[in-house]
Amino acid sequence: MSAQPVHHEGPIIPMPPLTRDALREAVKRVGLVNLPQFDLEAGRAFDQASQTGSTAPLQLFLRRWGVFVAIERDPGRAARLREAERVSQDDTVGESEFRAAMAEVNRILREAERELEI
Repeated sequence: MSAQPVHHEGPIIPMPPLTRDALREAVKRVGLVNLPQFDLEAGRAFDQASQTGSTAPLQLFLRRWGVFVAIERDPGRAARLREAERVSQDDTVGESEFRAAMAEVNRILREAERELEI
């Protein structure tokens, strides 16, 4: 008996609240390899917030990782983003393919940003 790949349509996890702990758990589920970067950036954001007395570094950190989770929790969306990024970095594609790829990247980022505001 062979194992068949599992295909998901739509999100594989719910969108978590924009808190460090909730996002960290989500990153563990959708992109474990990114967890060290998450932890590094969390520490930097905390240090910057402490040094400046501003919550802006923490807010930027939470939004950045919220967008990451919003994209990665939907395998189809994540695959579309990776393909659009690949095309946009391919020196052999024409101007119209490049523009279409960049439009797709922007569309995906806007979709993910909207999920943060729900």
